[in-house]
Amino acid sequence: MSEVETEKKVVQEETAAVKGGELLFCGTTGWDTVGRRKLSSEVNLVSPTRLRPLIGIDIRLVVSGCASCHCVALDVEGRCYTWGRNEKGQLGHGDTIQRDRPTVVSELSKHKIIGAGAGRNHTVVVTKDRVSFSFGWNKHGQLGSGSSKNEIEPSPVRCVVSEVKTATCGADFTVWLTSVEGASILTAGLPQYGQLGHGTDNEYNTRDSSVRLAYEPQPRPKALASLAAETIVKVACGTNHTVAVDSNGFVYSWGFGGYGRLGHREQKDEWVPRRVDIFTKHNVLPPNAVISAGSVNSACTAGGGQLYMWGKIKTTGDDWMYPKPVMDLSGWNIRCMDSGSMHHFVGADNSCISWGHAQSGELGYGPDGQKSSAVPKKVDILDGMHVISVACGFAHSMVVVDRANVGDRLDQLDVYDGKASTEGSEGPKSKSSVAKRSTKKGAAVKTSEKPKKRKKSEDSSESEENDAEEEDAENDDSGENSDDSDEQVNGQVEQKRQRGGKASGRGRGKAAARKPTEKSPGRGRARPPLEEKTADSARGKGKSGRRGRPKKL
Repeated sequence: MSEVETEKKVVQEETAAVKGGELLFCGTTGWDTVGRRKLSSEVNLVSPTRLRPLIGIDIRLVVSGCASCHCVALDVEGRCYTWGRNEKGQLGHGDTIQRDRPTVVSELSKHKIIGAGAGRNHTVVVTKDRVSFSFGWNKHGQLGSGSSKNEIEPSPVRCVVSEVKTATCGADFTVWLTSVEGASILTAGLPQYGQLGHGTDNEYNTRDSSVRLAYEPQPRPKALASLAAETIVKVACGTNHTVAVDSNGFVYSWGFGGYGRLGHREQKDEWVPRRVDIFTKHNVLPPNAVISAGSVNSACTAGGGQLYMWGKIKTTGDDWMYPKPVMDLSGWNIRCMDSGSMHHFVGADNSCISWGHAQSGELGYGPDGQKSSAVPKKVDILDGMHVISVACGFAHSMVVVDRANVGDRLDQLDVYDGKASTEGSEGPKSKSSVAKRSTKKGAAVKTSEKPKKRKKSEDSSESEENDAEEEDAENDDSGENSDDSDEQVNGQVEQKRQRGGKASGRGRGKAAARKPTEKSPGRGRARPPLEEKTADSARGKGKSGRRGRPKKL
């Protein structure tokens, strides 16, 4: 391609990118509790809803992540809006106060923001000048600032990357694409499953005599040596895996391999990029291909616009160990797609399509519609609207629709006001104290519920894997993946869990304190009175065999 043609193409892309529209949101607004405990249905927006602060503003791009409980929106003027959970400063406002309303990141106002990525607790943006900034949690060096000394950066810091074209985030790592020859893709952050693609997980023992494992942070973005000869043009990140496409249309994947999400017909982790053999020869990806990565799956469009998916596609049934065509979407012109924790959104033709497992209304089917869908299904309320951009988060979705040719249909949609930032809370501190108080009351009951809920949340995130070794590794790191207050709360829960056993023992003691004349229902004549049996049991506690059992009368 000649230099003039290249220049024309860039201008066309920039012109097309200026197009903006109305942002619609569906899913949970309970940012501080989602993924941690059961949410009230009152905080869920089950239909695509307009956000009051963004009405009339031309939004050109929306961004979230499959592990993210916060949102990013960019308008045509280059302003960056963020809202949602903010316990690690991932909104970039210089504090850790939750925002229910989209708020402009004031420290980025002198830059024109054209791209962004969102991780579990961090955010990365790209400016028109090809500079990248990041903010939020930096324990694993995922901000790419060259240092992980400051664990939390609530205000934008500059990434040590130049000539950046785009950036995207996994849960605790970041990937940048640049125009630097031989270094078109760079990564930084947590290397635990090889998701950085450098051939190592940087694992080490925390102490010489300890079996507890840790993973050395990589705070300085590093180019992937194995892809130095290729020019990577597209990239998508799941919780702990990465999918990329080069200029020849070949697809590569690496990182955590559970459920077959890498597409290599096996569940092995890959520490360096490995080419997906389905997309070779006559089935390479076209230049306008769309790629997406969810928490446990991956997707892309190949020849003829056919959508392929692989990994854990449904909550039940077999996993797709290699890319398979999604026949329900054959013939659709898919322009954009994103994947959340276990749900997907697609903008195709003049329709918006969603499917997957959902609990908070993130599929946008409305109050009378179904919660989840195993097959792709139109979002009826948006039928006929041209979708410009889509984004899926942990339990929410965002869609940008073109205001042209929709008449007054947007005016008929609900509007969400949200709370002002002053009504928000610091999050970690208040949450910690509430959680501690709740565990003190009714320890015997609460402790039986708490571990189950904790287990469920782990199962729904990356640490839900069946592989025991990996589960241990993820659980070891759960303190790192949660905020500091969570660690304290979990410590309380563990202690209460141990005391819970004693509590049940005390319960037996109360039963034993009943009056001798009071008989328990269903006890036979041959059995001793409850008082005698409990006393004998207490004396025999800790002994094995028949010796501890009460004698028959």
